[in-house]
Amino acid sequence: MKKLTLVTAAVLSAFSFAAQAASVNGQAISQQRIDAVVKMMQAQGQQQVSPAMASEQIITAEILRQEAVKRGLDKSPAVRAQLQNLEAMTLADELLRDHVRRNPITDAKLLAEYNALKAQMPAKKSYRARHILVKTEAEAQAIIAALKKGKPFAQLAKEKSQDPGSAVQGGDLGWSEPGAYVPPFAEALGKLSKGQVTAVPVKTDFGWHIIQLEDSKSESLPPLDSIRPQLTQRVQGMMVEDYIKSLKSKAQIQP
Repeated sequence: MKKLTLVTAAVLSAFSFAAQAASVNGQAISQQRIDAVVKMMQAQGQQQVSPAMASEQIITAEILRQEAVKRGLDKSPAVRAQLQNLEAMTLADELLRDHVRRNPITDAKLLAEYNALKAQMPAKKSYRARHILVKTEAEAQAIIAALKKGKPFAQLAKEKSQDPGSAVQGGDLGWSEPGAYVPPFAEALGKLSKGQVTAVPVKTDFGWHIIQLEDSKSESLPPLDSIRPQLTQRVQGMMVEDYIKSLKSKAQIQP
């Protein structure tokens, strides 16, 4: 029996030692406090945080706290108000984290929010176009005639286009939304089908254009899986807002 008591005492002593990581003037500093500071520092963006660093911070803070108490600063109404606010905010933050933990976001909720966002956002159309730019309408008409005879658009662009940026690419302008172009160009481009070339030259301040639509696509939201983290955060935020509103509606608030 005595042997069992000694073993039990040793175990309890070990637990006591593990729970108390340090002490300052007899005031125990628990491992939980150190762990909390490590998490806080990591949340603030500090990547390399060791328990020793956190312990040093707490020890310094504890020394200063004890000195402040000696001077009676803890009795100050302003300080007490700050401490009350800090406690309230800490508990509020932990409550909301707990609410999120207890209510995990399901795939069904994510999909519902994704579809709702998709319905609200109009699809943006973008085009991949080629063009040939010349100075006169007569030059443009001659190029259209050559295209009708089967001459490749890209070849004519390299030979005839006066837009040096796209000419070397066979007139390729890449993917762009209509707003990237001047209105007459965008309007003509929007009327074309895939592979089609403007039947008449298009006049802009830059000159005369012959335009070919390579392809077009409509985009609204990226695929759900590619924005899953952001969408999860959004749904969690909405859930937290609803929870706060629910608690406020039940509270007796007086001005």
